[in-house]
Amino acid sequence: MTYSPFITEGVNRPGRWLITCDHASNVVPPFVGNGDLGLPAADMQRHIAYDPGALALCKLLGERLNAPVVASNFSRLVIDPNRGEDDPTLVMQLYDGTIIPANRHVDAAERERRLARCYRPYHGALAELAARRPDTVLVSVHSFTPQLRGRAPRPWEVGILQPEAERFSPHLIATLQAPGDLCVGINEPYTGYLPGDTIDTHGTKMGRPNTLIELRNDLIADDAGQQLWADRLATSLSQALIASGL
Repeated sequence: MTYSPFITEGVNRPGRWLITCDHASNVVPPFVGNGDLGLPAADMQRHIAYDPGALALCKLLGERLNAPVVASNFSRLVIDPNRGEDDPTLVMQLYDGTIIPANRHVDAAERERRLARCYRPYHGALAELAARRPDTVLVSVHSFTPQLRGRAPRPWEVGILQPEAERFSPHLIATLQAPGDLCVGINEPYTGYLPGDTIDTHGTKMGRPNTLIELRNDLIADDAGQQLWADRLATSLSQALIASGL
């Protein structure tokens, strides 16, 4: 089969939303280490290689919001699409205590090859879908591990990452907090602004309303959890958009 570095669903759906999944896959393309980064299979199933549960959730969310979905089809360990091209962590050599053997000696030529064959096509597809209508709202979905090695457990069920002065995310935060049954992280478990990341490139710099949703991956590990969160997020996003007046 011909390899594609991105996956799209519902490209003709008319909704304002565009659902993106930067870390959808743990696939290593055949042109990178013959499809092998030198890690045990168990490590490739961990959060270091991709965001477990995020792709399935994105597909369900796209259905509920009648919106297109675009997702990466390569592991974040091959090259991280949620980084700027000049970011030093674009090709990770060490992640959560695990050395990535195939990345230890990546040179400029190999980095450029991965940019050209994985990173840029994904971002090209994302840019094309985002431009399909002038009022696109960008929703980037990720998942996070409940606990990094040697670190304290993370208390949040969901985190919303937002750059300073973002217009939409505060309304989503308020909507998620309103029932009182969730621990909602604001710019947790990561910072809300990373220059050159997906939200910065296709959302903030383009003047588009946007948000980045981080879900704890044990909550979306199976179909029941994915369905539950797709329902909840679809409702919350829709309510937040009305409240924002955007």
